[in-house]
Amino acid sequence: MIKFLPHYYYTHMLTQLKEGEFNPYYGIYIAKAEYPDIVEGLRKGKQEFIDFVKSIPQEKLTYAYADGKWTIAEVLQHLIDTERIFTYRALCFSRKDTTPLAGFDQDSYAPNSNANHYSLTEIIEDFEAVRNSSVTLFRSFTDEMLLNIGEASSSPMSARAVGYILPGHQKHHFEVINKKYL
Repeated sequence: MIKFLPHYYYTHMLTQLKEGEFNPYYGIYIAKAEYPDIVEGLRKGKQEFIDFVKSIPQEKLTYAYADGKWTIAEVLQHLIDTERIFTYRALCFSRKDTTPLAGFDQDSYAPNSNANHYSLTEIIEDFEAVRNSSVTLFRSFTDEMLLNIGEASSSPMSARAVGYILPGHQKHHFEVINKKYL
């Protein structure tokens, strides 16, 4: 059985992230993370995802605002796929695995995800499973584990940075969906 540390261990201010903990590319997502406590941000983001997806009409899921752009369902699946990949990265880094981790081609994942055949309920169910796993993973990390840095996509990244990238990435894509799709 995993022994979880007291909740106060997970209060990490965004300002504590240091140069070298993440590729500057991810700064746009980290800046959108609203909660300094990683676990709280993931939990609140879970409910925000559910509420957001429930507000989308089923018939809009396969809508893309232009040729060659992802559908709403593909964007939502992209969030799920990215979370799976990034939490694996955080796990590796937390365990001091120094194996360089490859990037992933998000543009090949989306059209090959089968997302356009999912219902709103299926998307929510998949996200909840992934996010619940992310919450328990980050809850299990000590401060030291969160600070461990590994390499992904030829750049350094800390487990802690992943904890801020995920909710910020979610918020970014919700903004895009609201602006360009709905």
